[in-house]
Amino acid sequence: MVMRSVIVGCGSYLPARVLTNDDLAKMVDTSDEWITQRTGIRSRHIAAEGEMTSDLALAAAKAALAHGNVAVDELDLIVLATATPDQTFPATAAKVQAALGMTRGAAFDVQAVCSGFIYALSVADNFIKAGQARTVLVIGAETFSRILDWNDRATCVLFGDGAGAVVLRAEEGEGTAADRGILSTHLHSDGRHHDLLYVDGGPSSTQTVGHVRMAGQEVFKHAVVNLAEVVGEALEANGLTPADLNWLVPHQANRRIIENTGRKLKMDPAQVVMTVDHHGNTSAASIPLALCEAVADGRIQRGELVLLEAMGGGFTWGAALVRF
Repeated sequence: MVMRSVIVGCGSYLPARVLTNDDLAKMVDTSDEWITQRTGIRSRHIAAEGEMTSDLALAAAKAALAHGNVAVDELDLIVLATATPDQTFPATAAKVQAALGMTRGAAFDVQAVCSGFIYALSVADNFIKAGQARTVLVIGAETFSRILDWNDRATCVLFGDGAGAVVLRAEEGEGTAADRGILSTHLHSDGRHHDLLYVDGGPSSTQTVGHVRMAGQEVFKHAVVNLAEVVGEALEANGLTPADLNWLVPHQANRRIIENTGRKLKMDPAQVVMTVDHHGNTSAASIPLALCEAVADGRIQRGELVLLEAMGGGFTWGAALVRF
């Protein structure tokens, strides 16, 4: 027998304000056609003034706990993925912990930008496998609108705000690919590509928050290669093939990258969960937002095989194979 991390609850939250491409065209030299053709994005949500990453995370966390019928006092751990914390410290996870009324266990943040949720899921899964936790809340939450240069049309049109969360619970499995839960996680990074996607600020460099800077075409090229490789790695590790997959839930950065990955896996487009058109790129929040949308509308069913994958600044990238 092996210990598996089973997703028992899923929740999400999006800020009320919706910013459309037409709205952006009034702010910078762009158009709905230009943005849609290149990215597939039509609108995104923007956090209200005073609405922080912890607020978004808390709302998603409460929804996930309610969906899984899990009480706060059952939680052993909170792992929160974000590149846009409320403050330099303490961890945003600790603020969520306090707001939930959780007074036991631990809470900390993970920073891997757009791959953050995969990294956080891997950390949580390993805590469960090691017997250090039985019930874990994993959150991806971002207010990327706070680190955008709204005069840079290459980046400000891409990102949005939001949060998604899952509750993992330890359950015994047989150790086969038929088990429910996380079958495996696969993480990678390559710091040599720092200058292709980064924020030009930070406490020890400029003492400012800074703005997102990106070499879009180069990032696109790396994403296509890295995601294909890590997807293959995840399937091979479990003795599975693309034909075994029921769903692909990718990081929502760009429609063309998502469609390219789906084609390489020979998956029906209907099996690829896509929310980039109405969420934009919500970084660490994008995978749980997409997952929870497909669970809520009934597409993803218990027992189905789901592949999660992402790539972000660092570069970081990774995949998780989950039997839901």
